[in-house]
Amino acid sequence: MCSLLRKESVYAFCIILTVSIIITGGIYTGIFWKNTIKLRVFCAGSLVLPLEKVKARFEKDFSSYRPPGSLTVYKVEVQLEPAGSVQCIRKVTDIRKEADVLAVADFSLIPKMMMPKYADWYLRFAKNKMVLAYTEKSRYADEINSTNWFQILRRPDVRWGFANPNMDPCGYRAPWVIQLAELEYKDSRIFEDLVEANSAITMTKKSDIYVYRAPENLKPNVERLVIKDKSVELIALLESGGLDYAFEYISVAMQHHLRFVELPESIDLSSEEQTHIELYSRMRAEILKGNLTATPIHYGVTVPKNAPHPELAEIFIKYMIDETGRDIFREMGQPPITPAIASDLNKMPETIKQYCREEE
Repeated sequence: MCSLLRKESVYAFCIILTVSIIITGGIYTGIFWKNTIKLRVFCAGSLVLPLEKVKARFEKDFSSYRPPGSLTVYKVEVQLEPAGSVQCIRKVTDIRKEADVLAVADFSLIPKMMMPKYADWYLRFAKNKMVLAYTEKSRYADEINSTNWFQILRRPDVRWGFANPNMDPCGYRAPWVIQLAELEYKDSRIFEDLVEANSAITMTKKSDIYVYRAPENLKPNVERLVIKDKSVELIALLESGGLDYAFEYISVAMQHHLRFVELPESIDLSSEEQTHIELYSRMRAEILKGNLTATPIHYGVTVPKNAPHPELAEIFIKYMIDETGRDIFREMGQPPITPAIASDLNKMPETIKQYCREEE
């Protein structure tokens, strides 16, 4: 009898031990994925394709993640939420949505709209430049070049577009490009003929400073000019033949296999030569969220103060700016800033500090 009880006890113990191993092993090897961390990344539309590559690398490395001090293992899932950069920021500042990472196409929006209440620091991590994108379906596609593009856009049968200046940096940069073209090509009617004649956007000159105003209702003449909230929304229209030309970043044109007119550095907002920087700075804008001054195109990224998972967010940014991340952006037509430029090196998280240098 005692022997039988001992056998039953051993049998019961084995069952309990086996179940415990299965359950414990399931938690730690990913058999049971009841726990998932969703890392939310608000990003400019022009960052989606490179960040998809960063996301794939990050999720592979964090398919099984145990936070410090926790006994629970998580699967980390990155959620990219693209929008115009101004919209991305307003989701945090106006609607109070939680974001782990915020990456925008104009770094200056972060100190202007987020600091110090919603963010403590930012990085400048990539560059870009403006081009005029088109396809083989575009009218005068075989004729257009870097010296006559504005004359092509003037033609009454040509339909062209840019993003909303109140929503998207690519949108508020397009009028600057057009005004700079007046100076480059010595033609004082380019802005008037292309922008003012087809929208409610107006330009004024104060001394040697050019300031355009973009009201809430832009009133585009849709037969000639199309304005969308995000510049990437113009791509489908280009590809379908509904639009002949659109101002885009060169990275977007390359990623979508579009043709494009490369513009002189004096107007494409890419140059960091002092003479060009001074020229760009003469271009200003009054948009709904404030006044802006043109600068060379630098992308910015930060971790908002309301980030639910700041530690993971910092690691995600590391993946954006480390050697592999820089290669991704370089291949996608957005040259990385190496090392990334920090707003304040003393405030930078240790995870990413080694990839940064102080802002001058």
